[in-house]
Amino acid sequence: MLDRPASHDDLVDHLVRSTPLQRGEAARVVLDVLAYFDETTEEFVRRRHRELQSGGLSNPDIFLRITHELPRRAVAPPELSLRQLRRIVYG
Repeated sequence: MLDRPASHDDLVDHLVRSTPLQRGEAARVVLDVLAYFDETTEEFVRRRHRELQSGGLSNPDIFLRITHELPRRAVAPPELSLRQLRRIVYG
């Protein structure tokens, strides 16, 4: 079974009770969600840029969409300008 902090046992227990997930699957879901929310702003911007670019969007549309998505993150980062977004992606 996956290692997980004891503090998440109650969440794993809840998922086992409220979903058809087995304990190991529930633990994996918890770890995946925690990893998702552990993503830095820079990692999020780079990942979303790659995803949206592979979907055929142009950079102006990509950066506009990322600008709208960032405040909706669990812990919203400070507002970033289009220039700052480009610098994250291209250095």
